[in-house]
Amino acid sequence: MRVATASIVAAALSVSVAQAEELRIGFMATFTGPGANLGQHLRDGFLLGVEHAGGRLGGLETHVIVSDDQLKPDIARQEVDKLLTRDKVHFVVGVVFSNVLMAIYKPVIESGAFLISANAGPSPIAGALCSERFFSTSWQNDQTHSVMGKYAQDKGFARVFLLAPNYQAGKDALNGFKRYYKGTIVDEIFTPLGAVDFSAEIAKIQALKPEAVYAFMPGGSGIALIKQYAQAGLSKQVPFLSAFTVDDTSLPAVGALADGMVSASQWAVDLKNPANERFVAAFRARFGYVPSYFAAQAYDAAQLVDAGIKATGGRLDDKAALRDALRRAQFPSVRGRWKLNANHFPVSDFYLVTPGTLGDGTRAMVHGELVFADYADENAKDCPMRW
Repeated sequence: MRVATASIVAAALSVSVAQAEELRIGFMATFTGPGANLGQHLRDGFLLGVEHAGGRLGGLETHVIVSDDQLKPDIARQEVDKLLTRDKVHFVVGVVFSNVLMAIYKPVIESGAFLISANAGPSPIAGALCSERFFSTSWQNDQTHSVMGKYAQDKGFARVFLLAPNYQAGKDALNGFKRYYKGTIVDEIFTPLGAVDFSAEIAKIQALKPEAVYAFMPGGSGIALIKQYAQAGLSKQVPFLSAFTVDDTSLPAVGALADGMVSASQWAVDLKNPANERFVAAFRARFGYVPSYFAAQAYDAAQLVDAGIKATGGRLDDKAALRDALRRAQFPSVRGRWKLNANHFPVSDFYLVTPGTLGDGTRAMVHGELVFADYADENAKDCPMRW
């Protein structure tokens, strides 16, 4: 799917698009298959950020071209080549899945464009493969899973079963969990990306009888896992810990089945700061559903682009000045204070989050205990950038 903002935003967000003197942004996400709802959250958050800038990120008329990677790295590579050569975009923004980000990373960086991930944060890009043209407005993959590893360790779960998809983010997830969890891993299973049948894994859990299960299973896969876990009667027997599984994209589909399940995040819909309160209210009014961290991170991506370009006076041709401006950019982030690490990944607070109820009765993930303050990812030590 390749749709210009002229059609999307004019209809949905009333954002003006010009034909000359414009900022061109390629927005890539997954809109096909089990991860399609994640792409929707990502896109809607970014477009709201464009709207809040009056359709002019950095003071420039902004033209956004939306592209569907279909959760296929080869398709993503073809689509990004079109964005770079035909559309001559200045930025590529978005990307839900790490295997897609790894596929487009080198061509975008080598083209001279800037790449901003609003979600995926694979460890190689945070470490030895870091680049001055790459920025993140989300997290490094390991971080949220490390939070849950610490939680499992602190809770004293002696035996834990691990489950994740077999791709870069899945491997980062379990490595992150094990960074702080020092108990016994009774089994560690990687499933095909996009899997929706977990009968074999649930049978293993029932046989091994762990004290807790830790799962990273995004999108439709997570919805399927939560439902099957509950249907097997495990919800009342084995605590279900997760990251990017029980969240505001899956909660509407699983409802009360997720009650009592614990996750972690650097953001929650109920964080009390003016920027977040404005974002959440505007998002719900515009799109009619509760935003997730996907939407929040993409909204911040729009704010980062806006702040960086403004600081250069709109000079898109001065790449070094724009890089430095993005590094120094300050804006009212929905997560609170905005700070970048040396590898261009955010330094953030991380909280436990659980299913709860907002003041108007709407179900959403709400934050609780602060687990890490100003948490910088460990891969930054392997990044050669110094600034």
